[in-house]
Amino acid sequence: MKVEDKKWIRIRIYLVAIFFLCGLTTILLRALQLQVFEREKLDAIARAGYNDVVKLLPKRGTIYDREGHELAVSVEVDSIYANPKLIEDKVKTASQLALHLNVSQNSILSLLKKNSPFVWIDRRLSPEKIRQIKALGLNGVGFTTESRRYYPGMDIAGHLLGFVGDDNQGLEGLEKKYDDVLSGPQRTLIQMVDRLGRPFFISNPDSGNNRDLYNLTLTIDKDIQYKAQQALEEVVQKTKGKSGQCLVMDPVTGEMLAMAVVPSFNPNIFREYSPDQWRNRTIADCYEPGSAIKAFLLAAALDKNVVAPSTKFYCEDGEYKIATHQIHDTKKYGTLSVSDIVILSSNIGALKIGQVLGYSNYYEYLKRFGFGDRTGIELIGERQGTIRSPEAINLIDQSTIFFGQGMSVTSLQLANAMAAIANGGKLMRPYVVKAMTDESGRVVKEFHPQMIRRVLSEEISHKVTSILEDVVSERGTAPLAAITGYRVAGKTGTAQKVDPLTKGYSDEDYVAIFVGFVPVKNPRMVILVMIDEPKGIVYGGIVAGPVFREVGKWALNSLRVNPEIRLVETIKESPQDNIESPDKPILIGEANLLPDFRGKTMREVLKKGNQLGLDVLIDGSGMAISQEPDAGSSLEGIKTIKVSFRPPA
Repeated sequence: MKVEDKKWIRIRIYLVAIFFLCGLTTILLRALQLQVFEREKLDAIARAGYNDVVKLLPKRGTIYDREGHELAVSVEVDSIYANPKLIEDKVKTASQLALHLNVSQNSILSLLKKNSPFVWIDRRLSPEKIRQIKALGLNGVGFTTESRRYYPGMDIAGHLLGFVGDDNQGLEGLEKKYDDVLSGPQRTLIQMVDRLGRPFFISNPDSGNNRDLYNLTLTIDKDIQYKAQQALEEVVQKTKGKSGQCLVMDPVTGEMLAMAVVPSFNPNIFREYSPDQWRNRTIADCYEPGSAIKAFLLAAALDKNVVAPSTKFYCEDGEYKIATHQIHDTKKYGTLSVSDIVILSSNIGALKIGQVLGYSNYYEYLKRFGFGDRTGIELIGERQGTIRSPEAINLIDQSTIFFGQGMSVTSLQLANAMAAIANGGKLMRPYVVKAMTDESGRVVKEFHPQMIRRVLSEEISHKVTSILEDVVSERGTAPLAAITGYRVAGKTGTAQKVDPLTKGYSDEDYVAIFVGFVPVKNPRMVILVMIDEPKGIVYGGIVAGPVFREVGKWALNSLRVNPEIRLVETIKESPQDNIESPDKPILIGEANLLPDFRGKTMREVLKKGNQLGLDVLIDGSGMAISQEPDAGSSLEGIKTIKVSFRPPA
């Protein structure tokens, strides 16, 4: 073979090798493109061809009260779906389903006629209905598990909790405010279909991401909340009132223990109520505070040192004219001290204190107490109320604001301002969420007390408290708010409402208020009660005071707060007790023996001990479980008896 022929053979080999090498390189590059760079895109296109994805409702975190009781939970329930392409006799299937569901046959039939491999028939059904439909053995009808929101307390704290919609999204209350926190990961139902769209595999519900689900622990006490709603509902029905509100809060921390509103509603069936009943009135409704504002007028005047508790003012025998406006008192008072003006709730006396203080100073203190501003509580829909500035108010309106007319407040503002007096002068930010936890119970975020500002010195707070304590005495306006064994301080308010037709104050519609705290020393709770438009007797001390007493008594026992005053002869009794206190002991039969106090209430023990002329020392709260000396001991020589109490199991 010639050299030139060998040379061309070699060239042809090289050319063929280069051709195959280029072809292989092209194949490898194309494979790299498809398998690496465009993998996700192509995978999605492929899956879309044989996968049908149905989004299910996400789970939601649980809401607990401060003791770990469930207030809102997510429960697993079954739903029914269908693949119309697999159902041959659609009319028969629709008829059988309609017999067991609260859905018409025509509605179901229209769903089964859709050109879709997946339609919902009915969702979140009871186990009994699911059992009945499964027993039918219908082709093309399937079942899957979904999450449904459930409120085990029914109407307990309904206005605070709110509710969720059909897609498990928060619509009101805490459910809406913390929707992002409570909502869990989106879950999907995946079914694989053939080239004709017929499913041959359906997966179990699964979450498509690793998003965390969180729970909320509230500051609310379920038991105190229940009692507040119960007592409030009773008095609203008794007085034929339009509505009512009751707040219980810890004045030291700002924690809300109860937020009750009447009329109440059950968030499980919220659609059966009008939207007006969903509103949390404790933060969303404004009203004139009436004489309840005198507590803060007193605090401002004492703090500014323009009056002392003993300073006296002439109250004009019940009538006083400012320009063309006549101011009235319920009684014809003559000269009263500052203390008596608040204790007896004289409007004319309050006006004269205000004149000495000056409206500019008064306005400044009202703002410092938080009136005219939102409290900052983590709830949707809070209003700020109204107070007119010194530049925007005339002389007559200035005068009426000194006794609570011409301004508006929310119940939360009023309770929080009273808490500032109770805790020694510190305005706290009220809050209802104590902590956020993950599904394992680990605390993710914790919320702590937050002081907004100091309003008063402790010395002034104690002076104001001392006067407010006498409001609850026999000579004050709220003896019905007294709680046996505990020192109570507070202030009543009876405010006229504005008639929407005449634009003037109504002679028939009033707001009855009592706001106070207990015990006076080391207070554990501030309680506000407001009854809107009670009929008949409308005074705050008579209408709202007893609710304060009932809720306070329950709450003190629930929190195991021992009676503050231990000697029976110094315990203040509310007027309805009407306990006689003879000077000499009453002998029990001829034997003159010490009775058995076990199983009796604290009031019964105190009453009997008082009748026997004994000093009763109290230990604990609830029902009597033991005593020293023992029952049956001779009364001779016994001056003091110790009785131990424990809450009933």
